[in-house]
Formats: sequence, C-alpha cells, structure tokens
Amino acid sequence: MNKKTYNIFIIGCQMNKSDSERIAFSLESLGYFPEEDIYKASLVVITTCGVRQSAEDRIYGLIPAVRRKNPEVKIILTGCLSAEKLVKERLGDSVDIWMPIVELDNLPSLLGEDSLGGHERDYLNLKARYESDFSAFIPIGNGCDNFCSYCYVPHARGREKYRDHKEIINEAKDLIKKGYKEITLIAQNVNSYKSADIDFPKLLKMTNDLPGDFWLRFSTSHPKDMSDELIKEMGECEKLCHHVHLPAQAGDDEVLKRMNRKYTQGHYLELIDKIRKSLNKQAGEIVSGFWMPPVAISTDIIVGFPGETEKQFRETVKLFETVKYDMAYIAQYSPRPNTAAAKMSDLVSEDEKKRRDEELNDVLGRYNLENNKKYLNRVVEVLVDSKNSRGEMIGKTKTSKTVIISDTTKSRKIGDILEVKIKSVKNFGLYGEINKDE
Repeated sequence: MNKKTYNIFIIGCQMNKSDSERIAFSLESLGYFPEEDIYKASLVVITTCGVRQSAEDRIYGLIPAVRRKNPEVKIILTGCLSAEKLVKERLGDSVDIWMPIVELDNLPSLLGEDSLGGHERDYLNLKARYESDFSAFIPIGNGCDNFCSYCYVPHARGREKYRDHKEIINEAKDLIKKGYKEITLIAQNVNSYKSADIDFPKLLKMTNDLPGDFWLRFSTSHPKDMSDELIKEMGECEKLCHHVHLPAQAGDDEVLKRMNRKYTQGHYLELIDKIRKSLNKQAGEIVSGFWMPPVAISTDIIVGFPGETEKQFRETVKLFETVKYDMAYIAQYSPRPNTAAAKMSDLVSEDEKKRRDEELNDVLGRYNLENNKKYLNRVVEVLVDSKNSRGEMIGKTKTSKTVIISDTTKSRKIGDILEVKIKSVKNFGLYGEINKDE
C-alpha cells in the first residue's frame, strides 16, 4: 500500500481553494495520492483563514484531533495564519511545516523530496489540480495594499503582486480547450490588477474575447477600484455573468472612514447605479431564447465594528433597503491581531452584534424574495454543480442564483448547462424543472 497520501483541509475564501489546487498538483508531482479521510492521510495540509476568530479557532480543535487519531501524520499549515506568531506559539510542535503560500515552490525541499523545477517560481504560475472538471478559478494575483483597519490579509499575504497577463490568458485558453464551462478570475482585489500596460478592464476583455463557449466571472472587487472604464467593459463583455460582488462592509461614512475603506456611502451607491445601467441594457428581454434577468448584486458587511452606534448601524440598514441586495455575507466583527481596529475601544456587545446581524438578514431575505419573484415562470440557463441527498440537481444561474432542479429522467449530470423553467421561489433559492421545449 502506498504510504504517500495527502488530504487538504480548506478554511476560508475562494483564493484558499485556488491555492489548494496548486498545492495538490505539487504533491501529486511528488508521488502523493489524494485521501478523502483526513484521519488516514500520511500528510495533511491545512489552508487557514485569518479573517475571523471563528476561522482561527477551527484549527485549534482540528489539529489535535488529527494528531490523536493518526500520531504518524505530518501536518503542513499554510494560508493566512502560517506566519502568525501567536498561532505558532499556541500550536507549537503540533505542526511540522509552516508554509506561507508564496513558498509553495519550496515544498519539495520542505518534504525532503527532489525539487520540481530547480529554480524559484511565483507560486501562482505553478500548475493546478483543479477540483472541478467544468468550473475553475484562475488566480491573477496575491496580496493586498489596502490595509483596511479590521483585516489581517495584508499582514498574512503581503503586498499586491500580479501575474503577467500572458500567463493568465494561457491558463484560460488551456481550460477552455479542455471544455471548462465557467472561469472565474480571482484575487484579493481583482480590479486592482496591473501588469505592464494591462489593467483589469483590458484583462477582462482579453479573457472574454477568447474563442469558446464559457461563462466568465470575477471576484472580489474593491469599490475604490471600480472604475468607469471597468463598468463600461463589463457591459460589453457578452460572456461575463451578470453578478457583481461589491463589498460595502458598512453603510455609515464615519464607520467606513475608521475601516479605512476610502469611499463613502454616496460613492458606493453611485457605483451600483452605474453597474446596473451598464449591465441591465437587455434586462427583462428574451435573449437567445432565455430571459435576461437584472444584474444581481451581492456584498460583504461587518456589524458591530468598534464604535458603531445604533444610528450608524441604521445607515447600513438604509443601504440594504436602497440597493436591495440579492445576497449579503454578514459577519459579526471580531478583532484580528496586528490590525488597527484591534486597538480601538468602545466595543459593541456580542448580544448587540447578534441582533444587528439578525436584523440585516431579515431585510436581506425580504428583498431577496422580491428579486427572486421576477424569475417565476422564466426560462434561464443553469450550470449544475452538485446533487442533494434527494438526488435533485443543484446549480447556479448566470446571476449566481442557486436553483434546485427536478429531473424525472435522471439523464442530466453535474457540469451540464440546462434550460430550466423556474416554478417556485423562496428567499434564498429558486426551484425549477427542465424546460420541456429543450
């Protein structure tokens, strides 16, 4: 039996998932084989997240559990917490190898293996073992220069560094040639991209113009870098999915200033208006046989930021009522080490954070249902990405709406793009059946 097996446990964002795909390829190049059971693998790689305390706390329970059940295991810790001094002090010898993701090219020597390439390379240009055979993330850069006062990412990943556009386009070409149906360009601040004379609007157009039939997405954007040029290009890229994730983090100008976000509520709302005008040119029409829904807008929000008053929180509620988000990822503030916000006083109580979280979710649900009702009895395209315990297919529309699909023939499979007629809707989901005219 081959003893070189690995399991990668991913905590956190899409970037961590993409990083893990590159780690997997590197390990398999060294003769390791994937093992689904984390407690049976000879090598466990934990890709950590430092955004919230709850994400950090997970590793303090997981690593000792893996050690107890498999004393011979070798553990690598990578991701945002791999260089954090306090984490190292707490875990001590429980971790065998601490590997910031930028050191991935050194993995062979860290494991005592022969080198893969013989020279140092940017880890983003290493090959990936894609988890999916129809949908792929393409990382276009790493790091962050923004230093939002609550965020640990610039300390963990360093300053922004972007790939050469030729490397990105070549990776996209290869995926399209292999039949991939969905490509997502990702970075901590994807619209900050700059390489030589190529900025993100140009990169987006170059990717969109590649031959082939595929969906194009990007994430995550910073409002301060959402330029008029980018918004115009988004409206002209016919392969770009009509879903924009634009993190607001808060609705009050004073809170945004303390967060070091570099925009106001007014500027943010102007961006939303421009995005909708650019991407909603055909909304409500039948295009190539499908109903064209309005662009879907999602966001990230932090409630209970230090010093956030009830009046300031009401501005965030107002933002939700104005934008009418299709989805929002709401987090209760937790202090992160080495950030400016960790030193701020006038903390909001945990009970109050919870109350504000629940109120925003109620507002979100109300407008989400309102948005979803527009899909009733409409035929839309859905990319199937999984099945539930009842055997029903689950997929997403081009607006990133989750759809549960009834298919009595059971002839469709994961990775198919289907014509689906929406028969019913709930707050956070659509329910449909295969269009009989397909």
